[in-house]
Amino acid sequence: MSSLALNPIQIFSQGAEEEKAETARLSSFVGAIAIGDLVKSTLGPKGMDKILQSGEGIQVTNDGATILKSIGVDLPAAKVLVDISKVQDDEVGDGTTSVVVFACELLKEAEQLISQKIHPQTIISGWRLATDEARKALTEFARDHGKDEKKFKKDLMNIARTTLSSKILTQYKDHFSNLCVDAVLRLKGSGNLDAIQLIKILGGGLQDSYLDEGFLLEKKIGVGQPKRLENCKILVANTPMDSDKIKIFGSKVKVDAVSKVAELELAEKEKMKDKVNKICKVGCNVFINRQLIYNYPEQLFSDNGVMSIEHADFEGVERLALVTGGEICSTFDAPDLIKLGHCDLIEEIMIGEDKLIKFSGVKLGEACTIILRGATKQILDEADRSIHDALCVLTQTVKETKTVFGGGSSEMLMADAVSRLAARTPGKEAVAMEAYAKALRQLPSIMIDNAGYDTAQLISELRACHTQKKHTMGINMDEGKVDDMEVNGITESFQVKRQVIMSGSEAAEMILRVDDIVKAAPRPRGRDDRHC
Repeated sequence: MSSLALNPIQIFSQGAEEEKAETARLSSFVGAIAIGDLVKSTLGPKGMDKILQSGEGIQVTNDGATILKSIGVDLPAAKVLVDISKVQDDEVGDGTTSVVVFACELLKEAEQLISQKIHPQTIISGWRLATDEARKALTEFARDHGKDEKKFKKDLMNIARTTLSSKILTQYKDHFSNLCVDAVLRLKGSGNLDAIQLIKILGGGLQDSYLDEGFLLEKKIGVGQPKRLENCKILVANTPMDSDKIKIFGSKVKVDAVSKVAELELAEKEKMKDKVNKICKVGCNVFINRQLIYNYPEQLFSDNGVMSIEHADFEGVERLALVTGGEICSTFDAPDLIKLGHCDLIEEIMIGEDKLIKFSGVKLGEACTIILRGATKQILDEADRSIHDALCVLTQTVKETKTVFGGGSSEMLMADAVSRLAARTPGKEAVAMEAYAKALRQLPSIMIDNAGYDTAQLISELRACHTQKKHTMGINMDEGKVDDMEVNGITESFQVKRQVIMSGSEAAEMILRVDDIVKAAPRPRGRDDRHC
């Protein structure tokens, strides 16, 4: 026997690990399927919520992207699914749970096909044909009312209701659908969500939330300054206004009398006075600063009849500059280059027990604020996420005006198209296509499971309807029966559905291609590393 057989050669560094072939594929499948099983109970209008506990506190949510972002995963395949939920959230704002569950169901089907000795490349080939057929069927069936303003607004309302049905706001979905549609239609097709501000204020109930025109800033007006000002010229700045105290950095100053310290302080005051005078010469009557404004400069602003607002958070300052048409500046030596913002009225208002500053008649006419009220911080946070999802979906629909029907009808339509293609296709690809169709049918099945209805009965009824070309039929989740989605107004964005199918298929294909997992050796910590 050769010495090599007795002493196998070590190729990788000590500490590195390798999983090959079936072991690698199995561990990828197990990890990905575990992630899918984690979030699938949140799918659909009757989905359950999860409590996420971390060092920052607790979150109660059923948003797939939020759940997956908050949990730490170590398995590479699981990270792929976490990433696709994030991409889905960034691209279209909704469908984050659907995309993960769809990829997970595809992998469950692939696991069975591989156990039947069908090669992964054959499965991938069948899936690609199935994806094209599903997308084609979805595109052909999509409705487009973009040219008819009245019908399109009705579509938007239905989409908002459907999106909010699976969220915490489902009880007041009509109220919040109106808020979201009004806010998005104000954007006039620009899709600039920065113009829509969400403010969360504790107290009241969710039904007390409302839409307000203009812009609200969660700050207070300076002491001794007017609480209401008309025809405002606003200077938005990010500059230090805190030189009441001596700050000579990196230097030591020795004085032989306390009077010398007073002279230094006086010099600092003179510098601040010059700075305030430069700001006033710009011609503004409102000064809003990202940083603190100390007592002395605030007093100088009051003397010059300028309203000053300090410590506006950076996102607030950026948004304010956008909606008032100004620019953020930090130096004031060239008044001609400074662009001031404008609005008709600034006033201090109270919502609940909080004081806010309201900017009315801003230059960016589409700017508006949704004020969310709620009993606890967790409810407000989840309401914020729900509204954000609805706004994202609506802005996507305004750009891509096609719509499809929900309640599982779109998935069954695509599954039916893929099954018919599989019946016409010779070879092993047909088996992969059938598996793809089965994975699509699992999405409405899981929704029905989560509601506690009879899955086998409803899915068989629904499948029979779609085989008879009744493609508007879906599941009425309130009554637990097969119903016409067009009549019930259960509408979804075409863009969201298409993205779910494309992203889910790509992620499952990527995981299925894996036949080797190599974990690099951890970097050794030397004695010098401890001092880094």
